Amino acid sequence: MTDLNPVEIEQTKLLANAFDRASTACITVGVVTPLAAMLYGIGNVALRFGLAVLTYLCGWLLLALFLHYLARQTLRRLA
Repeated sequence: MTDLNPVEIEQTKLLANAFDRASTACITVGVVTPLAAMLYGIGNVALRFGLAVLTYLCGWLLLALFLHYLARQTLRRLA
């Protein structure tokens, strides 16, 4: 157990939650939105699907996974 006071514990939880919300935003902005645009034919995303779009989606997904990992590591400081 760490020697954190209650304020530091709550600040650590808030930081972890901020990382996790940022990872959710990355999924929404970088993965769900382009896939919805392709599905519904909005813009020219459906016409340009290829390696560049796949790289774009994977980049956002990796960023989201990294931010979620940071959230988990932040919470481990409480154990």
